[in-house]
Amino acid sequence: MLPTPFPAQPDDRALAFTRITAEVEHTIEIQRSVFLTRLVPVADESSAREVIEDQRKAHHGARHHCSAFVLGPDREVQRSSDDGEPGGTAGVPMMQALLQRETASGHRDLTDVVAVVTRWFGGILLGAGGLVRAYSDSVSQALDVATEQRWTRRRQLLLDVPYDQAGKAENVLRRLESASVSGTDYGPRALTMTLVADDYYDALAQAEVEVSQALGGTADLRRGEAVWAP
Repeated sequence: MLPTPFPAQPDDRALAFTRITAEVEHTIEIQRSVFLTRLVPVADESSAREVIEDQRKAHHGARHHCSAFVLGPDREVQRSSDDGEPGGTAGVPMMQALLQRETASGHRDLTDVVAVVTRWFGGILLGAGGLVRAYSDSVSQALDVATEQRWTRRRQLLLDVPYDQAGKAENVLRRLESASVSGTDYGPRALTMTLVADDYYDALAQAEVEVSQALGGTADLRRGEAVWAP
């Protein structure tokens, strides 16, 4: 039996996002001021703040360690700091460089990243406009050399199959295009198969219909949790 489908309405949650895959460091010099940008993939706010503090300790002789980070599939956590630079000249342009970055997928969906720009003052004042450009360019140029990975939101579909039908069912289900088998769990009376499908209305409805048809309408299918996969 098919479960009740999701409502046929737009889903305002993110269906995909982009992360960088590894730490990046990049340095530029403007009017004798040196700007060292460090980009690090992070999973939570405490990890982001740890990166910022580590940068401060590693380069304690520098005057400024400005930062910005964005977290979560929907980019719901956004924090920035000017760290002593004139208000709005460092943290905000760094954040905008992260948020407005167009990724390889053609979207602006970069997340789970912290940027720290350490500045050594070169003796020449850059002015507010010069600082905004410098901090924005520092992050943008570091992003240019970063490697990206796109993640998509998928939904688990759980299916209980009697053991005497398990082999046939698994063989049939592994040929589906709308869902893929991600795991099996051996219970006392049945094999529980876990499939995953794209987590939006049309894709889930198609997957559920295909699973039911593939098993002759006998599928006892239920929805599990949402998962993110690269």
